[in-house]
Amino acid sequence: MTFPIQFELFGEYYHWHYIFEVLAFFVGIRLYYFLKKGIKDPISDDHRLWIMLGAMIGALIGSRLIALLEDPVQLEHITFSILYQSKTIVGGLLGGLFGVELIKKIIGVKIASGDIYVIPIVVALFIGRIGCFSMGVDEPVFGNETSIFMGMDLGDGLKRHPVALYEMMFMVILLFLFIGIGKRSMHNGDRFKLFMVCYFLYRFVVEFIKPYHPLFFNLSVIHWSAMFIFLYYYKFITRAISNYRP
Repeated sequence: MTFPIQFELFGEYYHWHYIFEVLAFFVGIRLYYFLKKGIKDPISDDHRLWIMLGAMIGALIGSRLIALLEDPVQLEHITFSILYQSKTIVGGLLGGLFGVELIKKIIGVKIASGDIYVIPIVVALFIGRIGCFSMGVDEPVFGNETSIFMGMDLGDGLKRHPVALYEMMFMVILLFLFIGIGKRSMHNGDRFKLFMVCYFLYRFVVEFIKPYHPLFFNLSVIHWSAMFIFLYYYKFITRAISNYRP
């Protein structure tokens, strides 16, 4: 397998990454509407549209901002092209969270709204990471050099942690987890909180096997973003730990 993986069309070669980005968005949206049919949504359709708009605008801004902070040196040479091409899922989730909370305050929605999005997000992330994996080292979703059996040559001749594959496997675990607790009685909003804590915990840990640029105290902006989420949801984390029964 040679990276980046491309396909030929009319004599030109194109990256699969863009195809999977679009596919992830399309499948995620369709899955959301499919799941929405099976529930009695306490939030009106109009309010849902506003919430989704807030999530998309917030994700657009957050994904770019956090991506720029992944390599602070970029801030000295920022261009529109760099800003457009820079994006990260961590920033998208953070920005989307802030965008949703802001819109909900504006329109007066006080009900937790995130549970219905969990499985569509998990599935979309899985599909999107297929595209990231196909790019090899041309996409900054690869790990440090390693000698373990999972190490792969992602296009630069070195055996590296295939971080995109790790995340795909983690998404499969999360998918089975949330399907498994689908009918369990939980506080409204707890499924989304659980997803956010699990995903950001994964990103916090996996960041240590990736090449990263420290922001403060030898930790990257991804580390700091994860710690923010842990603080933001500390009440949920405390309650989940206290209620845990092995």
